[in-house]
Amino acid sequence: DLKLGKKVNEGKTKEVYELPDIPGCVLMQSKDQITAGNAARKDRMEGKAAISNTTTSCVFQLLQEAGIKTAFVRKQSDTAFIAAHCEMIPIEWVCRRIATGSFLKRNPGVKEGYKFYPPKIEMFYKDDANNDPQWSEEQLIEAKFCFAGLTIGQTEVDIMARSTQAIFEILEKSWQPQNCTLVDLKIEFGVNILTKEIVLADVIDNDSWRLWPSGDRSQQKDKQSYRDLKEVTPEALQMVKRNFEWVAERVELLLKTKSQGRVVVLMGSPSDLSHCEKIKKACATFGIPCELRVTSAHKGPDETLRIKAEYEGDGIPTVFVAVAGRSNGLGPVMSGNTAYPVVNCPPLSADWGTQDVWSSLRLPSGLGCPTILSPEGAAQFAAQIFGLNNHLVWAKLRSNMLNTWISLKQADKKLRECTL
Repeated sequence: DLKLGKKVNEGKTKEVYELPDIPGCVLMQSKDQITAGNAARKDRMEGKAAISNTTTSCVFQLLQEAGIKTAFVRKQSDTAFIAAHCEMIPIEWVCRRIATGSFLKRNPGVKEGYKFYPPKIEMFYKDDANNDPQWSEEQLIEAKFCFAGLTIGQTEVDIMARSTQAIFEILEKSWQPQNCTLVDLKIEFGVNILTKEIVLADVIDNDSWRLWPSGDRSQQKDKQSYRDLKEVTPEALQMVKRNFEWVAERVELLLKTKSQGRVVVLMGSPSDLSHCEKIKKACATFGIPCELRVTSAHKGPDETLRIKAEYEGDGIPTVFVAVAGRSNGLGPVMSGNTAYPVVNCPPLSADWGTQDVWSSLRLPSGLGCPTILSPEGAAQFAAQIFGLNNHLVWAKLRSNMLNTWISLKQADKKLRECTL
């Protein structure tokens, strides 16, 4: 029952309306329309609006929970979602893992299936009259675009390019558990009119990517199946719709994982609790459950090994973090008696830290027990282990890398502006 304001924009597959009761937000309303070749081919496909909205909402929720800055606010109805009001940057950013489609036409001699490591980034200026020409970074910088008060310069171009790769890699990793290959991806960015930040905007639906189950192009489930039609018949449109429905059903699984995991922090003394709480808090940022226990390998080795066996016995993948000051016997004893990963994270004191740390570093042969002094670093190491089999944890790690890089890039820009 939202009150709609004036229509801000209308594209081939969606309409954008102001929301007077929610300042700084708009309603993105999808249409039952499918197009190809800059609308040279255009058809009504009943139900497409709901399918596209489901796909977009799930994808943006996944990216947002991972830590990617997006315009998405919430799904409002079957066919619409609320987003932050952005001034859109008229560039389509394309990230490719596999050479196919227009890339082959623009690069004769490259065979279909050629893989890009790292994924290849391209950009295209949104201009239907000229078939969206490919642009270089230099053209974009020289255009001197300004949106919501933000001038698009080298820093902003670099941020969009780096973000495009990270977003693609997160979605690529997320589709892998379903044995689906994300071949390429098209996205757009906008400048949030309130925060003046560049954010992922517009939509990401089945028009935005190529998706090949089992890496097999003949099984493609994306809009390419519509582009490839020699003749658009009701039966052919039904086939395309079934492909879109197939994606919409499975895209919801991107928000889930079958992989379990936990961190168990063993502290040699309750006096180390504040140090261990930092580990637990950092684990929570990656969505990893964390339990705290007190046990001393020196004063109660039998109890330490009993606790170890307790966590080994229920089959949940576990990373143990040993927190012991002074002489650290806890980490080495655990490492020597379990096949699970063990990480030392000793709470070193200023007085004896340089001496005490050697009990964590100089281990007997046959033990693989790394030492990480930072509580947050120990949690991140555990997340990297779980991220090998959990795409949701991996997405948070990848997003953290991106956001750290962006913060440094923006800090450098601000410093240079102050110097000038």
